Amino acid sequence: MSTAERETETVGTPAGDARITWHREAEPARAVVALGHGAGGGIEARDLRALAAALPARGYTVALVEQPWRVAGRKVAPAPKTLDTGWTALWPALEKPGLPVVAGGRSAGARVACRTARDLGAQAVLALSFPLHPPGRPEKSRADELTGAGVPTLVVQGGRDPFGRPEEFPPGTELTEIAHGDHGFAVPKRAGVGEAESMGRLTDAVVSWLDGMFG
Repeated sequence: MSTAERETETVGTPAGDARITWHREAEPARAVVALGHGAGGGIEARDLRALAAALPARGYTVALVEQPWRVAGRKVAPAPKTLDTGWTALWPALEKPGLPVVAGGRSAGARVACRTARDLGAQAVLALSFPLHPPGRPEKSRADELTGAGVPTLVVQGGRDPFGRPEEFPPGTELTEIAHGDHGFAVPKRAGVGEAESMGRLTDAVVSWLDGMFG
């Protein structure tokens, strides 16, 4: 994270206390990029860590959001409606810096961002490893959540993600593929691509997309 400042804030919600870890530079930022975690892990995920390390120096404050169930130490995520309630309740804290807010997250966090973006006034959605369908169940598509976001949306997807490969997404989806990546963007050694290279592609794609909106 180099020169980025880090600050943790607890925010009360109807679903319990949530936690925001802010990553920012001293220089004025152009936007806040708020990122929620998935149902099976927290903000230590490699893609969330990579964005928190890279974006502040490029002019974007990163807010890593831990849902109340995670803060409370529970191991199983609650129903989508409860996740949306927590995210919605902490949104004013994300708006407090007075900057445009890009809603985002990985997996279940990406779904929350898509479902709530329009109502909350998010400028855009960053969907990391969007779970387009359960593994092996393409008929159980969640494409309507993605296409219903109502704001500019970037999907970053692993090339071998069992929850939805890049070619399975609806036509017109703005998507960056992380070659050989699985749902957590892990890449097998035989692919000859290291984690640093994969995360560099991810952060470069996100910065380019953000710069296109915020200059």
